[in-house]
Amino acid sequence: MLSRTRELLHLLAVVNTRLSEDVSLGTLAGWAHRSRFDLHRRLRQLTGETPKAYAMRVRLVRAAGELVASGRPVSVIAARQGFRSHEVFTRAFTRHFGRSPRSYRVRGLHVDVPGAAAAHALAAGSAAPCLGLYRVSLTERKAAVSLDVSVRELPTIHALVMRRRVTRDEIATALGEILPTVFEFAQREGLAIAGPPFARYPEMGMGSLVIEGGITIVEPTSVELPEGVEAIEIPAGRAATAIHRGPYETLQESYQGIEKWMREQGLSAAGAPWETYLTDPGEQPDPALWETEIVQPVQ
Repeated sequence: MLSRTRELLHLLAVVNTRLSEDVSLGTLAGWAHRSRFDLHRRLRQLTGETPKAYAMRVRLVRAAGELVASGRPVSVIAARQGFRSHEVFTRAFTRHFGRSPRSYRVRGLHVDVPGAAAAHALAAGSAAPCLGLYRVSLTERKAAVSLDVSVRELPTIHALVMRRRVTRDEIATALGEILPTVFEFAQREGLAIAGPPFARYPEMGMGSLVIEGGITIVEPTSVELPEGVEAIEIPAGRAATAIHRGPYETLQESYQGIEKWMREQGLSAAGAPWETYLTDPGEQPDPALWETEIVQPVQ
């Protein structure tokens, strides 16, 4: 199972660098040396989408980022993202975002902050390929990598989240549902995304925990939120931070490493911890190179 999952991640990494080319199921099956049926089934199990829907979504997300961050003509953006015509792109974009590319560009983002549009386009384009894959399980255990923990001052963080009570084994499934929902809402409404997706843990118990999965945004929003989506503010303050390197299965060991370091420094927790997914598994298929930032507010 592990080798198959890693094989699919390698395939997605190739796909995500060649989205302007032919990435039809037949082409992907040829690259992977698999039958169309087998590849279609396995990719849908992993990503929650058909190969066609996956490629279309990522292309549209990246196109939307270009629309608000650049002055390129719509036809050029369509071609850059692999659409064979301006008309095909416009129809697909309108179905996905509920408005035409030109209307989306005219409305723009709900912020007037220098550099926000470029940062939004980068964050959205980077996160799009793997919204359903953060916390994917590889059943892979490796020796824990030593942590470099430090304390730094964090600014106030604004975010959109969805909250679920889950067991530890259900975290990946929950995020696979939560993150695409929050991300697509923010993009559709023109809310400026400030960074990679994250998961926060306001309540942690022996049997279950409460998880808040979502994205950070540049500033608070007055846009009406759909049912289940909440706007939160994480207050500024000091936090112990470290970069976890490796598969998600070993994240708990890094959390324990931070707790041990805090005890040695005489520090105590002052709020819910969270983890930010710095690496997109769909663009970096080697779990040993995945980076996840862990943040624990401290007193």
